[in-house]
Amino acid sequence: MVQVPRNPASRTTSRPATRTAPASGRPTLASAQPTDPEAPGGPQVRINLGRVFKAEGGNYFLLLGTTLFLVIFGLVMVLSSSSVDSFLADMGFFGGLLRQGMFALIGIPLMLVVSRLPLAFWRRVAWPSLLITCFFQFLVVATGLGRGTGGNTNWLNIFGIQFQPSEGIKVALVIWLGMILSKKQHQLDDWKHVFIPVFGVGGGAVLLVMMGGDLGTAMIMAGILFGALFFAGVKLRLLAVPLMFGVGGAIVLAIVSPNRMTRITSFLNESCTQLSGEISSSCWQPLHGTWALANGGILGVGLGNSKAKWSWLPAADNDYIFAIIGEELGLIGCIVVLGMFILLAFAFLRIMRSVTTVQAKVSVAAAMVWIIGQAFVNIGVVLGVFPVLGVPLPLISAGGTALLTTLVAIGIVLSFARGDRSSEAQNDFHDTDSIEAHRA
Repeated sequence: MVQVPRNPASRTTSRPATRTAPASGRPTLASAQPTDPEAPGGPQVRINLGRVFKAEGGNYFLLLGTTLFLVIFGLVMVLSSSSVDSFLADMGFFGGLLRQGMFALIGIPLMLVVSRLPLAFWRRVAWPSLLITCFFQFLVVATGLGRGTGGNTNWLNIFGIQFQPSEGIKVALVIWLGMILSKKQHQLDDWKHVFIPVFGVGGGAVLLVMMGGDLGTAMIMAGILFGALFFAGVKLRLLAVPLMFGVGGAIVLAIVSPNRMTRITSFLNESCTQLSGEISSSCWQPLHGTWALANGGILGVGLGNSKAKWSWLPAADNDYIFAIIGEELGLIGCIVVLGMFILLAFAFLRIMRSVTTVQAKVSVAAAMVWIIGQAFVNIGVVLGVFPVLGVPLPLISAGGTALLTTLVAIGIVLSFARGDRSSEAQNDFHDTDSIEAHRA
């Protein structure tokens, strides 16, 4: 008796060759995820899976690239403008650079980590961040832990660590305003839903900074409040009354402070522009800042060749670093800095237009008003357009707390840009996957 060998292929005849989608039209697992490269739809599905991991959008990289350029440029200028003062303080010529570089090495990775956080995270931490930063600012003005410079008490010293809580309040306001105005988006025509939360809570944070005498920072924070309300869609007639109260409060604070009143009167007094006679202490800084800009001309005297930084210009590496830029790099260098901040504002506006939630839009607007507004206030002070207000140039001036908080704020904006991009990629993947499954 001869046995006939079985054909292994005959075992597959008991299974159907293909599986069809059910009557409901929902694709089955086999049709949605084919494993055979030669099967219809196989290569297409693998390409679609790659879309989940595609690169971030152009707005993300525009903001990130501009920020990194300004930080690196700032490190170069901090080295140049602080080398003499660092050497005189027994820190070596590179003391200022090493300190600022340390904060940059912390801030840039922190910015990238923050950019990965979702929108829901910022909604949860809005209130805690504002309360914690306001508590630290309260310690500045109400306890002996506060430290002051130039007539302003705005630094906190805890266990030898010194930082500026008002800069943290700016970041907290960016987060908190986005959260609170998104909840009130359908009630912005009612003044009670605008004034009570925003000017009650946010205005209280500004008042804490005012109590320390830092009028420049308080004005920037007030601009954050008004900018967030404007871009949220609040009518201008509702903003007129609090704006008048804010201007009146700033005038009162300027009058009651002798140091601040002296700076304002020297700004209005033409004696600061005289080239002969003794220079008053109030005219010293703005006048030497003007001379530094004039000395630079069109092309500048060369990087590192500034004369004003040789103890002639106070705060050469901080509030008046733009004067050193003008002296060493000339008008060309100043135009480049202005152009980069305009490009930064353009990136903010593009992200603001692309986001899909009110919370993201308001937070991006608040960050833009803060960073771009403070930059042009600082430049305006150096150019003599405004009186001396004592605000640094964002991302460029020396100052660890200011650099860290600014990078965190930009990281928050990057998280909104990345979040919308990721959601679009996910939706595109699901939609295209369904189409390819039906074709298969």
